[in-house]
Order: sequence, then structure tokens, then C-alpha cells
Amino acid sequence: MHPSFAVSIVMEKVAINNRWQSHLWRPAGILPDDGSRAGPTELGEREALRQVLWPGFVLQVHADEAEGIFLNITSPEPYVFVTYRFEEETGDAFPHSLTLSYNEAARWMDAQEKVEGVAMPAEIFAVLTDWVRDNYRPPEKKRRIRPQSFTSKDGRYDGGMKGGA
Repeated sequence: MHPSFAVSIVMEKVAINNRWQSHLWRPAGILPDDGSRAGPTELGEREALRQVLWPGFVLQVHADEAEGIFLNITSPEPYVFVTYRFEEETGDAFPHSLTLSYNEAARWMDAQEKVEGVAMPAEIFAVLTDWVRDNYRPPEKKRRIRPQSFTSKDGRYDGGMKGGA
């Protein structure tokens, strides 16, 4: 069983006091998606804040990401990681991909993607905790193999000196 979650992402544009930049975009939250919305929806705009709901995303759990999911849910603050990009014409941000895996989020960051985490909803956390318990096995500790010691003089390198010097 590989759980999946239909979700919407709330992106927000926040005004900041910076001489080079007037605002910043960031993911603000994850909400369940009931499939009733077809496209982005303005949630509201006030003086220093604009929020847009982006529906239609699916968080999928894959067995090959079990370690990354384990690392995420055992961290002090579990996240849903969101990559987002910018529309060139408007400068608005839109979410691109989601993951529950620390390892996958790290790979995205290595690829220079814009990645931020938002708090993982309790319902998703509960399902992942059960899934990890049933599906993740930590790697076995590697045992150090010591070199075999010589037990006799037979076969030892003697520097080419046979029968005495």
C-alpha cells in the first residue's frame, strides 16, 4: 500500500521592507483538495499580503523514498516540501512539485530549485507514521572486517633473504 493525498497549496505574496525587493513569495500551507476547483483561486488580498490557492496536487508515497520520509517524520518539525517557480510576465510564483521526502527535497535543492517546507498536516503525519513503521527498515550497520593476521612465518615476505644473511 502506497498512500497518496490530494492537496492544494496556498502560496502567499508578502510585502517586505527591503531596498532591492518589495515582496517575496513563499508556500504558506497545505490543504486537502476535494477536486472542486479547476485552477488557482485568490483567497484574499490585503495591504501587505496576497494568498492564492493552487489545487490539483497529489502527494505520493514511494517505497524507494522510505528513508527520506522516515527522516522527515522523525524530525522536530515534519514538512511537506514545495518547489515553486515564477511566471516571467507577472512575477507571480506558482507551485511546481511536492514531496514528503527529505532526500528528494535535498536533490531538488542540489539542482538549484527553489524549495521550502510547510508544516505537515496532522492527518498526513498519522498515515506516514503507520506507513514508515510497516515499510521502512533501517540499513544494517556495517561491520568492520579486520585484516587477517599472520599465524605462521610461512608465506611472509622475507625481503628476498633465504637461508640467512
